[in-house]
Amino acid sequence: MKLAILSCSLGCYSTRRLRESAVARGHSVKVLNTLKFAIDVEQGVPELYFRSKRLSHYDAVLPRIGSSITYFGTAVVRQFEQMDVFCANTSNGISNSRDKLRSLQILSRHQIGIPQTTFVRDRKDVLPAIERIGGAPVIIKLLEGTQGVGVILADNVKVAEAIIETLHSTRQNVLVQKFVAESKGRDIRAFVVGDQVVAAMRRVAQGSEFRSNVHRGGRTEPVELDETYCQVAIRAAQIMGLRVAGVDMLEGNDGPQVMEVNSSPGLEGIESCTQLDVAGAIIDYMAAQVDFPEIDLRQRLTVSRGYGVTEIFIPEGSEYVGKTIDESGLPEIDINVLTLYRGTTVIPNPRLKRSLEPNDRLLCFGKLDHMRSMIPERTRRKRRPTVKVLPTPPERPETENVDLPPERNANGEEEN
Repeated sequence: MKLAILSCSLGCYSTRRLRESAVARGHSVKVLNTLKFAIDVEQGVPELYFRSKRLSHYDAVLPRIGSSITYFGTAVVRQFEQMDVFCANTSNGISNSRDKLRSLQILSRHQIGIPQTTFVRDRKDVLPAIERIGGAPVIIKLLEGTQGVGVILADNVKVAEAIIETLHSTRQNVLVQKFVAESKGRDIRAFVVGDQVVAAMRRVAQGSEFRSNVHRGGRTEPVELDETYCQVAIRAAQIMGLRVAGVDMLEGNDGPQVMEVNSSPGLEGIESCTQLDVAGAIIDYMAAQVDFPEIDLRQRLTVSRGYGVTEIFIPEGSEYVGKTIDESGLPEIDINVLTLYRGTTVIPNPRLKRSLEPNDRLLCFGKLDHMRSMIPERTRRKRRPTVKVLPTPPERPETENVDLPPERNANGEEEN
């Protein structure tokens, strides 16, 4: 395998270990400075230049993109993807993981535990938002902070309000999260490679520090994760589009709570703690993928006109409840069930004799017109009831009805 490691820090521990592991396994490997690339975009001929020379062919790319160069770094990775070079992490996955709010929004659609989180910009919304997540104490986070920088614990509502107002005045975007008291000063880092957790450690804060990051002086200890924690870590990485990831989780009373999914996790802390060859596991996985690569379903399957991939939900009372996939008639109209999601369980390539249950979700490939006809009419999502006590208005004299102008919604910013 001819491997390129994209890194601006040629001498750092992680880059050095990855290169050593690749060489020890007989692979050809070069460390390429991400900022030295030039991207040429031309119809049908995507090209990359490195130090002004056309880049030679590589079998695989391992991105180590720092947060300060996310935009350019992901553009380089995207160009490798267009050139059909296997990338350990996708450009979309890296971009998603860098934005804490975006990553939580993506995870929130799935059966993945996450801390209750709120995001506000208007000062008037701060106090109601804090109350909705259970009140103080709360954790305040900068959206793009790393290694524990920009993470603050506010013990009471007034302090939280003052901190948020100060950060907003400096044009910083911040998240406010519920404080998971039972895991104070501790978290789990699970290192995911492909569909396995290859190493895990618990990080414990020292002294009065509540942040457990190693860069903040946190102590580490190896840990054997149970199946629940392993499955949550693997699914979180896959949902984000990452094949190599560090998944940080809190140990909540209700199970694992995913805080963050890191697309360029450091190797020094976890290898020193666990004494496991994590770098070697990454290289072995990439070599296997080069021989038998995965494909992007969204790009490959939707090119057939009228066909695509979509998700079909089976609600309570559906005619399909209690029937097998075979009996549902899906195979007869050329709809193939790729994956069945049942609660927190993922069943890939389910058997035709498997019975369908209420609230099952089916990831299907087939003719879009047929699949659209199966989707039930959308029902309005039930919201949590809000009780608001209003003061009794003073009596007012009767007046004739007056036509008022319609209310108008504020113009929202376009979603990224």
